[in-house]
Amino acid sequence: MTPVRDEEAEPRPAPAVVQLLRNLWGSAAGRVGLTCVLLIVGCALLDAWIVPYDPNAIDVTARLAVPSLRHWLGTDQLGRDLLSRVIDGSRVVMGIVVVGVGGALTIGMASGVVAGYGFRTLGAVFALFCDVIRSLPMMLFALAVASLIGTGIGTVTLIVILFLIPVYFRVSRSQTVILKQSEYVTAARAMGASSMRVMLKHILPNLVGQMLVLVAMDVPTVIGIEAGLSFLGEGARPPVATWGSLLRDGFAFIREAPHIALVAGLPILIATIGFTFLGEALRDSLDPRVARRSRH
Repeated sequence: MTPVRDEEAEPRPAPAVVQLLRNLWGSAAGRVGLTCVLLIVGCALLDAWIVPYDPNAIDVTARLAVPSLRHWLGTDQLGRDLLSRVIDGSRVVMGIVVVGVGGALTIGMASGVVAGYGFRTLGAVFALFCDVIRSLPMMLFALAVASLIGTGIGTVTLIVILFLIPVYFRVSRSQTVILKQSEYVTAARAMGASSMRVMLKHILPNLVGQMLVLVAMDVPTVIGIEAGLSFLGEGARPPVATWGSLLRDGFAFIREAPHIALVAGLPILIATIGFTFLGEALRDSLDPRVARRSRH
């Protein structure tokens, strides 16, 4: 009879992603955050299959209708179904979040690691750029960019990228300065590893957890930028549905149809709560000090 080897007898550890999801679901904040985020992301991904009506279809006979069995969330001033526009708006807003935050994270993190590892000239140039961007009020900066290059989804995305680059640059640069003095980085350099290999293999992987927390916490900021610009008429062009444009319509007809403003604010509230709670749960799950305290 062939003996059973120890490695076959021992259960295999769960993949890191599965373990992270278990940890998130194990906390109240994580459950609330995941539920809200999955709801928003699900609406964005399944937009074409779950909208009850064409989001831009006009029905003047049903304008400003209150919620009913036909229109679950009512209609706007042009008779467009609000539920369809909220769902379609989630696709637009999440697209801005993915491209905007992803672009800012890529540029800011890469430049921060390179600058923190020892390339001082690049670090000085990016630090000056970050100081200029962060010295301006966010909405004033956004309006200035929109007035220069015009309105649209691309403009909102560019504003998000420019505004968030300094956040990821500063954090990644400061953490890289700390990590490059660690023993395993010193050992890798002593063994002849190139600077590029050290940054890619030993520094970047140790920044992922902290960056995930920052990304989750920054999503409500991105949603606020889009909502603010669309509310002021500097965001996506009509008839594109965004949560900010719905909020603007609700404010314009607040007396005749107050339900429009309530419907427009609901997805913003859900997304803000969801990503904030998810960021807090991620921080608790990825911080070893917090994890040790929770076990004792």
